Amino acid sequence: MKNIIVTIVFLLFTFLSKSQELNSPQLSQYLADNPFVLSPTYAGIGDHVKIRVNGLTQWVGIKDAPDTQSLAADMRLGNRSGVGMFLYNDKNGYTKQQGARLSFAHHLTLDRYKDEFLSFGLSYNFNQFRIDIQEFIDGGGDPGVTDDRSTTNHNLDVGFLYRKESFYLSLNVSNILDKDLTGFNVTFEPNRLRNYYLYTGYRYRKNKNSDLEIEPSMLYKVFESDGRSETDLNVKFRFYDFEDYYYVGATYRFLNDQLGRPLYIAPLVGLKKNNLYFGYSYQVIMNEILGYSTGTHVVTLGVDLFQGISNCRCTY
Repeated sequence: MKNIIVTIVFLLFTFLSKSQELNSPQLSQYLADNPFVLSPTYAGIGDHVKIRVNGLTQWVGIKDAPDTQSLAADMRLGNRSGVGMFLYNDKNGYTKQQGARLSFAHHLTLDRYKDEFLSFGLSYNFNQFRIDIQEFIDGGGDPGVTDDRSTTNHNLDVGFLYRKESFYLSLNVSNILDKDLTGFNVTFEPNRLRNYYLYTGYRYRKNKNSDLEIEPSMLYKVFESDGRSETDLNVKFRFYDFEDYYYVGATYRFLNDQLGRPLYIAPLVGLKKNNLYFGYSYQVIMNEILGYSTGTHVVTLGVDLFQGISNCRCTY
């Protein structure tokens, strides 16, 4: 019995290490006015210290479903640079991931009169993935199974961001280093964990005095390890009251070879009042899991501090 349990745990560890790819789950958090979670190039865009705390509960109604908490913070460093930090904790049944990302970005002004800017970003990533043997034992398993199984991963992200007036386009490559396969079954374990992100959109106002802003956007992702790709199609409607605003919107995610079969559809709501921020999304699952769970909650709380730490146009 002990050998069977050890074998099952090892196979589970190998499978989940491959499928989760030592990354934080990326759903609609970036749409809560926090694109920094996608790319280091957004570090320091804003004349303040930006802090966002996110809670994500997937597959409501399913026992031991994935549950994730994260903290993102970035700030200006002088007039041309920015730094940021991202921390996350993810639990999925008996498996756990924790990670950190430290980012630096440099922002160049191409044309100050046309608000044209180019940004470059770099991140260092540290991730730990492990199977919690203690919870397995507490759940009635064999007490002879000891020692947590874990692995760590160090990697880098790079990206660039182009902005001109209300248009933006960001390209990002995450996990650019190949994975160290020492201790893994190289027959099944991928060593290329690179993911490619293209994020673009446009913020439209009828005129400068309009209280309504419409922002269509798209996120296109390619996963090198297995060749799959997916797309988010998004739209947000912001209603402004001077610097405060509230918004409603939606996102539609699908695999690129299954355009008419969405993975989920998610309504979005949120507001910013004074320096405080709140965002919420409920992702309605559209695949086979729908028979067991109705969806996923995503809640974001935030605060903006120390406005005016930079007067460069590229912070806007």
